[in-house]
Amino acid sequence: MGANENKDEIHVIHKNKLELREIVFVIQSQRNSFHVKQAERQRADLLKQAHSLTANPPKVLFLHSLSENEGDWSILPLLPYLSNSFEKNSSWIVFLEEETNVNIVTLLHVLVKFDKSKEWFLGKPLHDEESTIIHHYAFAENPSNFKYPDFAAAWALSIPLVVRLANKVRDDPLKSDFTIDLKHEIALYIWDNGKGPHLTAVPQLCTEPKDSPLAQDCATSLSKVPPVCGVPAKKDDLFVAVKTCRKFHSERVPVIKKTWEKDAFFLEYYSDHTDPSIPTINLGVPNTERGHCGKTFAILQRFLSSAVPNTTWLVIVDDDTLISLPRLQVLLSCYDPSEPVCLGERYGYGLSQGGYSYITGGGGMVFSREAVVRILNSGCKCYSNDAPDDMVLGMCLNSLRLPITHSPLFHQARPEDYAKELLAHQVPISFHKHWNIDPVGVFNKWLRDDWRAKTLDELRRSEL
Repeated sequence: MGANENKDEIHVIHKNKLELREIVFVIQSQRNSFHVKQAERQRADLLKQAHSLTANPPKVLFLHSLSENEGDWSILPLLPYLSNSFEKNSSWIVFLEEETNVNIVTLLHVLVKFDKSKEWFLGKPLHDEESTIIHHYAFAENPSNFKYPDFAAAWALSIPLVVRLANKVRDDPLKSDFTIDLKHEIALYIWDNGKGPHLTAVPQLCTEPKDSPLAQDCATSLSKVPPVCGVPAKKDDLFVAVKTCRKFHSERVPVIKKTWEKDAFFLEYYSDHTDPSIPTINLGVPNTERGHCGKTFAILQRFLSSAVPNTTWLVIVDDDTLISLPRLQVLLSCYDPSEPVCLGERYGYGLSQGGYSYITGGGGMVFSREAVVRILNSGCKCYSNDAPDDMVLGMCLNSLRLPITHSPLFHQARPEDYAKELLAHQVPISFHKHWNIDPVGVFNKWLRDDWRAKTLDELRRSEL
């Protein structure tokens, strides 16, 4: 589209009374240096587009720098701030992920169709095929009825809705519990048992690849997934620790051996029982039914000891985690291991009351050596062997003010626990649990490292 056509488009939009300066973009950014760079690139692109159209650009905010509160990524605690700051002069708050590309003119065309004086919650709808643990089994009777936004396609709230929700957050403090799948939990909060608006589907909010012909009518599209930032981390840069126990040696360990063990250069199985046929290592920590904190901290100590090779990255997984190590190596090309990197699927506990974030263990926890050094040097330790290891580590990292870096490519649950449309634009790194599935089949379908030979369209077709 040429500059003159752009100007004509903007004239139409002006007539309908929506200006770019009435839009606030919030990039769902993170504190890690790679993610800050991604967000800065995205902001520069938005402002460059805006500059060619108007002298009054939109505001572009980074979520990670709006306050000192680590829990801001959960967005709801920030609503009073957004309401106070933008109630007077803005009409829309548009939330973007770092890899979301925006065509500003098309987006204005979309937003101008909605009466900005009313409450709107706009997005690309996802739904569950069956009720799922990650959504607390919500809508068990008919899970596909409830729609929630695919954050990768961007989602938008009109200012009247932001103001009302901000008052609700102020008057009725958010409950202090778990944040597991933010997009679903935000949609539930807005819906408010039917008292608030449903998500309105906007077909121009898309998750097609940016250069795909399918993206030409889209207001949003996706950058390359997964990001490739350089040479993948080498196989021998990774040390893989598998947590297991005697009762699962014959049931779960054979699945790892049939699927992803061959991709690990350095791998040890840690158990409460020494079994030379696997082989397993007994760390002297008795098995616990839950938590495994004692075992995980013993793994952290062993990683820094001379008992194992000196490697850059520590990967801790459960014995029922399915993981693609080659894809993880590609992802790690984006991270600087001299920084304290703690990477995985981020959950939260009590975020609205100054709680903490943590990497949920089943999807895999990845630590740079520097992160492990800082955790152990801090004197942080388990309050009991069966304390939840991922949550104790989250408390440690929170007290050290070290960020948890979230990647949506790690999954705490099984493929069927996620919306098909969401997985269609991902190249996943991990899934977790063998419950009611054939884990070898799941690995071969979702995680076998032949993704370079497949286009995203082929991945989609395999889902149909």
